[in-house]
Amino acid sequence: MARTISSTSALGTKLLIAAALLIIPVLATQASAQTLGYAAQPQAEPFDSDNSAFEPPAADNDVPDRLRRAIVAYDSREAPGTIVIDTVNTALYYVLGQGRAIRYGVGVGREGFTWSGVQTVTRKAEWPDWHPPAEMIARQPYLPRFMAGGPGNPLGARAMYLGNSVYRIHGTNDPSTIGKFVSSGCIRLTNADVEDLFSRVEVGTRVVVLPKSAPRRFEARGSEAPRQVSLTPARSSADQQALNPSNSSIY
Repeated sequence: MARTISSTSALGTKLLIAAALLIIPVLATQASAQTLGYAAQPQAEPFDSDNSAFEPPAADNDVPDRLRRAIVAYDSREAPGTIVIDTVNTALYYVLGQGRAIRYGVGVGREGFTWSGVQTVTRKAEWPDWHPPAEMIARQPYLPRFMAGGPGNPLGARAMYLGNSVYRIHGTNDPSTIGKFVSSGCIRLTNADVEDLFSRVEVGTRVVVLPKSAPRRFEARGSEAPRQVSLTPARSSADQQALNPSNSSIY
């Protein structure tokens, strides 16, 4: 009888050890993902572009009505396919022609970092890496020197690079900044909106940035622009994904 109890106890101990060994890798994976600033993904396929889509944060859908993507009345001499950025109204217009445009809400440069002029889209990137320029690091030395593309990256899901400048039209990891003057000069959209704009824009697209002194526009609301949300990060080494910066004015 004593031998049977001892044998049963030994078996129970082995089962507990086996269960612990199974749980530890799962907990480690979740803790690592939380440290990197995004939700834990299946270990075998962290970014499965074939079987799943990365859904934009719910906050992407919480922007004010005036900043929601929509087809609006927009009289412009610019050719269809041109991007016009109305800094004072925190709006980006993709000109459709015939008095219409798709309007997107944007975040723009804070005081002292706004700019105006004409640029051209010279490069496009999906889930871009981020290399803060030297002047930005000089102002904010705590910034990482490199951050791999991914959900925690401040450039968001897409980026369109403007000329040879340091400025970009890009997504964001902080949708609450849309409609605000907070950036260092870049133009940011929600990830859902930048993915839609990205699908319409080609390299060589003309980009007109209006000055803050431009008159305030009053537009007639049209129909909702079609939503094309299928945000899937490219595969990337998890150990390259830096912490999610919380300072909204760094890019």
